[in-house]
Amino acid sequence: MPLFDLPLEQLRNYTSSAVPPTDFEAFWDRTIAEARALPLDAVFEPVDNYLAVIDTFDVTFSGFGGDRIKGWLHVPSHLEAGQQIPVVVEYIGYSGGRGLANQNTRWAQAGYAHFIMDTRGQGYGGVSGDTPDPHPSAGEVNYAGLMTRGSGHQDDYYFRRVYVDAFRAVEAAQSHPAVDPSKVVLTGVSQGGGITVAAAGLAGGRLDGVIAALPDVPFLQDFPRAIDIAPRGPYPEIAGFLGRHREKYEPMLAVLNYFDGVHLGRAATVPALFSAAQMDDICPPSTVFASFNNYGVAGGAPAKDIEVYRFNNHEGGQEHHWIKQLQFLRKLLSS
Repeated sequence: MPLFDLPLEQLRNYTSSAVPPTDFEAFWDRTIAEARALPLDAVFEPVDNYLAVIDTFDVTFSGFGGDRIKGWLHVPSHLEAGQQIPVVVEYIGYSGGRGLANQNTRWAQAGYAHFIMDTRGQGYGGVSGDTPDPHPSAGEVNYAGLMTRGSGHQDDYYFRRVYVDAFRAVEAAQSHPAVDPSKVVLTGVSQGGGITVAAAGLAGGRLDGVIAALPDVPFLQDFPRAIDIAPRGPYPEIAGFLGRHREKYEPMLAVLNYFDGVHLGRAATVPALFSAAQMDDICPPSTVFASFNNYGVAGGAPAKDIEVYRFNNHEGGQEHHWIKQLQFLRKLLSS
């Protein structure tokens, strides 16, 4: 894949043309308040993961609308009674689910508690999931995939439910006795990276304890540009829908504008380490830089950095980037 997007020197200064809706903050204040009015009711059931050094809990908690959301919590098995450790809350890539109990434990291997949120209505793309999306708009057949589900109104859009689930997942993780509720790190790749940006922004001013965000090649950023230039899914789901519903471009952009990470990340207050891949044709680097450049500008300008992988597509830095993340957290937690 060639370098199809802007040159790096332009990417470093690129900003989105999108402007947040006038009621953006009010919309999310109302959304989070409605979610918090319902009991979280986080339940942690021990399961046998067949691993000698990690304990795993099957998690269930209430997300958007009180819907029961699944997850895993992995903790190192050597913890002493009453000991609390930092937790990494991980969000999953598009179409994936939480998988099996021992499928992804790497943050626990590094000594952290590791909370994995299952993504509602997903888990069909190679990694299994266990959380349905029971809302009526989930059944709308606008176009294949999830990007247009409920897109007739911001109250019904699919990612409103997912972002609320992500916010409540942090609260669920904080409620476990092995977790230090004052040391929560958010992370994810692709869709998981986009959810990370959203959760960091929603936490700003609303939720204590989040200390860092690690969005890796994040999806769901700078929708207007992404729809125009991304040649490979999932953004083309939106373009494909608009190819048949030509009159809905402006109304759809108006709805998507409430869920753009460029706007949500603006309110983030915690340090962040982003990544972008210059050959990424799923989450084009300009969309990632649009998010990075706007991250935290209304949240006190927290420290932030971005690793750029010039010769990688959407796989990004993979194992090399995880080392960067481990180094980032080690420095943050030792300061």
